[in-house]
Amino acid sequence: MFDLENLGSKEVLAGCDEVGRGPLAGPVVGCCVAIEREFLNRENLTYLLNLGVTDSKKLSTKKRKKILEVLGIQNVNVNQRNIHTINKKFPITYSVRELSNTLIDDLNILRASLKAMGDAFLDCDNDKKVSKILIDGNKMLGLDLEHVTEECVVKGDSKSVVIGLASIIAKEYRDDLMIAFSKQYPGYGLENHAGYPTKAHREAIVKLGVTPIHRKSFKGVKEYC
Repeated sequence: MFDLENLGSKEVLAGCDEVGRGPLAGPVVGCCVAIEREFLNRENLTYLLNLGVTDSKKLSTKKRKKILEVLGIQNVNVNQRNIHTINKKFPITYSVRELSNTLIDDLNILRASLKAMGDAFLDCDNDKKVSKILIDGNKMLGLDLEHVTEECVVKGDSKSVVIGLASIIAKEYRDDLMIAFSKQYPGYGLENHAGYPTKAHREAIVKLGVTPIHRKSFKGVKEYC
């Protein structure tokens, strides 16, 4: 298994992923999941695989929510370290971080995405036990920490269980957030497309204008600011 093959000699493996690089509205959300070496074994990874943990984009909302329900990961609290015991078998640590649309406009979306994942990782690594971070994509976080090795994994959310679980947590957190925003800013269909540039969303921007959660540096928004 990819995760077992890429674990170093120390104690904890972490996986990071982000959701929300492409939307015209809302934050980008990063998540880090960490599993201690003691519990990172074939049996436990197979358990997660059998639950269906993989790239969140390949799963329906119902399936993602079911996975998190089984794992006891519900009502995710942002910007803090969360520790859960999975099925009374083994603990995982995870954290979710979001960077607002205004910070995305200030930093650019790539830097904001990496910062969201990096901040989530630092939450998980407050005891400095992580030896390796697997990062979805082809860009390192650039944390420059002596005790941690970073490795980019293209399509990592399909190859690594820890990255896949991070992608599911981040996706469900962001989708729920955008549903809440849809009630605050009705008429844009945020509950349906989560802020992505669908035809309906682009037409709503033209008709209704730009909201405080739209990314003003993005094409399709900046023309109407």
